Amino acid sequence: MVRLKGQFFYRCLGVTMTEPDASRLERLSGMLKRRGILLPAFEIYGGAKGLYDFGPVGGRLRNKVNQAWLNHWLSMGNIVEISCPTVTPYSVLEASGHVGEFSDFMTVCASCEEASRADTLLESYHSNPDSLTKSELQNLLKKSQPNCPVCQAVEWSEITAQNLMFNTTIGAGTSGRPGFLRPETAQGMFTSFPALYRHNRERLPFGAIQVGKGYRNEISPRQGMIRLREFNMAELEYFINPHEEPQHDFSPWSEQLISLLADGQGEIKMSFKDAVEKNVIRHATVGYFMAKTFDFLTKIGIDSERLRFRQHEADEMAHYASDCWDAEIHGSFGWVECVGIAHRGCYDLESHEKATGKSLRARREFSEPQIIETDGWTIDGAKAGPVFRALAGAVKLAVENLPADTSFPHNLTLPDGEIVTIESEHVKRDQRTETITGEWYIPHVVEPAFGIDRIIWHILDHAYDETGKDDEEYTVMRLSEHVAPVDYCVFPLFEKDGMGEIAKLIHATLCSKQNIVSMYDSSGSIGRRYARADEIGVPKCITVDHQSLEDQTVTIRDRDSGEQHRVHIESL
Repeated sequence: MVRLKGQFFYRCLGVTMTEPDASRLERLSGMLKRRGILLPAFEIYGGAKGLYDFGPVGGRLRNKVNQAWLNHWLSMGNIVEISCPTVTPYSVLEASGHVGEFSDFMTVCASCEEASRADTLLESYHSNPDSLTKSELQNLLKKSQPNCPVCQAVEWSEITAQNLMFNTTIGAGTSGRPGFLRPETAQGMFTSFPALYRHNRERLPFGAIQVGKGYRNEISPRQGMIRLREFNMAELEYFINPHEEPQHDFSPWSEQLISLLADGQGEIKMSFKDAVEKNVIRHATVGYFMAKTFDFLTKIGIDSERLRFRQHEADEMAHYASDCWDAEIHGSFGWVECVGIAHRGCYDLESHEKATGKSLRARREFSEPQIIETDGWTIDGAKAGPVFRALAGAVKLAVENLPADTSFPHNLTLPDGEIVTIESEHVKRDQRTETITGEWYIPHVVEPAFGIDRIIWHILDHAYDETGKDDEEYTVMRLSEHVAPVDYCVFPLFEKDGMGEIAKLIHATLCSKQNIVSMYDSSGSIGRRYARADEIGVPKCITVDHQSLEDQTVTIRDRDSGEQHRVHIESL
């Protein structure tokens, strides 16, 4: 019966099992469901691919991972937490490039009409199908003729690009504006740059962090928590001055050798400091955040021996990125990307500045004043402002970039594609000689982006320990104390002679303490209660027994060692 339940759950997760790890993975998945950690969403309606519930234990686990992540980055001292809407106007994601570029290639089975990602379907036929163009994927599809993962047919539709964002409307009726559920948290932090800049006393570097929901209408969700339609993510946008050499202290990691899959060099082992100095990692801040990411992941329970960093190859790097590394974790599904750390340059701020005409710049002062001669155009605000209204900012930026010999009227194409006609009365000559003590520039951004759900899955996968006890199967979830969802379990040996009352008082006292979660359990034998606590990763169990009635002491049992010792109730 347990096995059948596990297989059903497995199918709900969209996982294709392969031996020899399938059996362990099935048992792990069944336990996560049984103990209220991860549950298929809307299961009574048959479930929904790519959607999950974090149950009564999993919800607490997720929140502790989120809080550990926030605390980790806030400790840097120049990072602030913000919270932005999950609904985003069309214009924002158009400017960022998501409307035009945030797509995957898909094909549809002619037999069962199941849609599949083309690159996923062709993973067995190419080393990196994600790097292929649409036509290359189409040729490979026709040549390889893969079986449909649902019905095993081999007839496929033409490959098409599918945008992954969920459409919505902001507002009611005809006044509603098109929008999307956000595919990432980053854009809200970019559009909030002026407020962040003021808050940080107009001094770089500084960063903003955000934890929350993201939404991507995945073509074919698979591998459980690895690819979801609604997911938890955490991102840091760190704004830096590109004109200054970054200064970072790598001494805490001087003895730590890291597995790096460097572009064109294969796998190498070296310290973060050496990798930066030898230009394997091309930017010091990227290297520093890789080191900080290593610390975070290992602190919350990721096995350091099953963690590596892979550099994006030239043909998979985003066009605006100068360097990008993925933190990959090995688990039941092989090596999986869980964190991306990218040097994004000025792409995002520049894109939003062009689209809005609003300055998203920082100020730097020169070491010595500079003499600048200007000969060009600017707008006459009194005349151009009433004509162009909301477009006036974008028009001004565009006009100031026109050559000095431009004649008017002049048709000007704005960043959003709108064409406006600039008449001679809308502009005035801008000729001046000035002494410049500094300049406004667009900051660059280094971004560590974390897939929280993927990380949680690997925490559970790495912590899951099947061991024998009294010749019987026994499962222990060896979770780090930093993320264990329940801190203590309190047991009365028996609910009689006052043991239950003492245990309930201890439980209530623990629950009243900040950031402590206690669970009371009096059901079944003490051995079964220990087993239930071990399965959900409780570090300590407290047992009230007959001796407690005599001397006010209790037994504390350690999850990992199994050792027990007595302490006075007042010391808890």
